[in-house]
Amino acid sequence: MAGYKIDRITEDIKRELIAIMREVKDPRVSGVFISVVKVDVSNDLSYAKIYVSSLEGVESTKQAVKGLKSAAGFIRGRLGSALHLRKTPELKFVADDSIEKGMELFDKLKGIETRNED
Repeated sequence: MAGYKIDRITEDIKRELIAIMREVKDPRVSGVFISVVKVDVSNDLSYAKIYVSSLEGVESTKQAVKGLKSAAGFIRGRLGSALHLRKTPELKFVADDSIEKGMELFDKLKGIETRNED
């Protein structure tokens, strides 16, 4: 049962983070299309590791992570008021390149498909 609660809170945090990130006015964050790939929350709900990715590449994702780290206090405050948790987790943002790797894989599969049609 405890695993279900952590999973539910993880999904709630992910959903709220996506909404809160739209409100961040830092140009490193607002100028880039950022996607929250995964959220890992510790068992005691004191830490949350957020994996973010961007279609523009790893460098723009790293810049966005710097902006998110500087806005972590604002994001954490909004998250706490939105979710009404007893303890709002400390946020750690990590750049992830899974979207870029997925697009590369998709392009490779598309190339194989067109070669097979010839």
